Amino acid sequence: MTPEIAICLTILLGAVLVFAWDRIPPDVVALGVMLAVIATGLLPADKAFAGFSSDTVLMILGLLIMSAGLVQTGVVEITGRYIFDLAGRNPSVFLPVILVSVALVSAFISNTAATAFFVPLVVGYAAKIKASTSQFLLPVAFASILTSSVTLISTSTNLIVSGMLTQYQQPAMGMFELAPVGIPIAIAGILYVLLIGTRLIPQREDQKAEEKIGERTYQADVVITADGPLVGKSLKDAKITSDGELKATKLMRGDETIRGAKKISETELEAGDELIIEGLRAELLKIKDIRGLDFKADVHLAENAEEDSDDKDKEKPKPTIVEGMLLPRSPLIGQSLRSLEFKERYGLQVLALHRAGRVPKSIHTARLRLGDVLLLQGLPEDVKALEQGNLFNIFGGIEPGRLNRSRAPLATAIFALAILAVTFGFASLPVAVMAGAFAMLATRCLSPEEAYQQVEWKALILIGSLLSLGLAMEASGTGKYLAQQIIAFVGANEPYRLLTCFFVLTVALTQPMSNQAAALVVLPIALQTGLELGSDPRGFAMMVAVAASCSYLTPLEPSCLMVYGPGKYQFSDFARVGLPLTFLIYVIAIVLVPWMWPVSV
Repeated sequence: MTPEIAICLTILLGAVLVFAWDRIPPDVVALGVMLAVIATGLLPADKAFAGFSSDTVLMILGLLIMSAGLVQTGVVEITGRYIFDLAGRNPSVFLPVILVSVALVSAFISNTAATAFFVPLVVGYAAKIKASTSQFLLPVAFASILTSSVTLISTSTNLIVSGMLTQYQQPAMGMFELAPVGIPIAIAGILYVLLIGTRLIPQREDQKAEEKIGERTYQADVVITADGPLVGKSLKDAKITSDGELKATKLMRGDETIRGAKKISETELEAGDELIIEGLRAELLKIKDIRGLDFKADVHLAENAEEDSDDKDKEKPKPTIVEGMLLPRSPLIGQSLRSLEFKERYGLQVLALHRAGRVPKSIHTARLRLGDVLLLQGLPEDVKALEQGNLFNIFGGIEPGRLNRSRAPLATAIFALAILAVTFGFASLPVAVMAGAFAMLATRCLSPEEAYQQVEWKALILIGSLLSLGLAMEASGTGKYLAQQIIAFVGANEPYRLLTCFFVLTVALTQPMSNQAAALVVLPIALQTGLELGSDPRGFAMMVAVAASCSYLTPLEPSCLMVYGPGKYQFSDFARVGLPLTFLIYVIAIVLVPWMWPVSV
């Protein structure tokens, strides 16, 4: 082992550990890896930075803009509404129709975008038929991932594989090259979810159907006001939680914290006491009618509100109350409402928060997660601005009024022409998607501002940075070294075992890391293994591409995170349903991948 290989392995191992630690954002870790590669002399700066100008990054950028155009012109919404009308109110018809529809949509746009669109619609449907959302949402998330291997543009991971193939003097991946493997996986996966997966989802008491959309259990910060009649009384005496509709889970008094429902209910209340109270939205909103008890957000602004009411016109627009779910690209994720100064910045008050599992602290100091649902109060224009900023998906109360539906046919035509140009070889994928993105902007299917809001800049930074690690592994000989070790361990005459090894390794790494990061780490080793064996390395790359999309074991995949809270799932639910599905995909892949791309030696 040379010093360069030792350094590269140290950087690689350190990156995996920091990704698994999950305390530093993945894109920041990737930037650190790129700088480490430069600082240790594994690559000169110009080569390390070259990832940001690669075809892979430009392809992903163009596809994100084109996908945003389909959303902004209402193409996705129109498709979704048609699907829901077709499905009707019969769950036995609705579930297969919605799974197939989600799978078809996510074959051409990102699975995260497809899930983000369908989740509110599915929640609304479940409320209408008074069914548990849990029986629909996890299947929807899985269906959105199942078609990741159908087209080249199904996921950015496929684009990474295609780009890295060209670095090893291999042809880029074709638009439908993975389809012979991806379509059987999608069909078998959807059948598994319908026939077996739905039976493995536990039905818990707290997942029962709720009265209407929005009537999910929230947690709210409330405070005992100084001039109210509750001072000196207990919650039990005041009969606030006696009927069971509201439940106090924590009482905070200065540095003291009191827990336990019985102890809290019998504690004599003092002015300034803060309570964490759980309840359905309708019940929580009744707090506004209880003298001496108010939402913490309201208390801080009460005096200003009274002053404003004297000075301003009495016909001021009436505040509305809506629910908003955090979107995957929301910059609010990982931050607290207090650090954001949410009310001052966005003009909206956060009354309560819904999350799978209890918030460990005050909702104003808890770090927000993907899939959190906030109960928001404010003026309609502030709510619209919040949604237009790609911060939240608003569940109700506000008409978006921002979709440019008149250009839906044009956006559809642009997207279809770009795909056809690549499919029939009239243009390379980077040229076709960038031309499509330009056409979307030039024809005003969406504005530049809307396009920039939709772009997953964090993903682009992560991919552009980690491409330098792949180059460093090749330049230092690390990829070749690891390939030789794997071959020596598994056996040079065991191509199926080698493919299995890379499938398991990639699936394992996608748990602590993103799919893209896992692919970028494993691909150089897999490709070098094929070259060392004197075989076509393409089969190894395709196996990594398939495995990198098997994100079913934990809710850490963005699509799964989006349904984790609204579906009231537990962490183990994903492994229970996802482990057999992962094994099923492996069986299909281990048969079809070496058949389509022979790896025999």
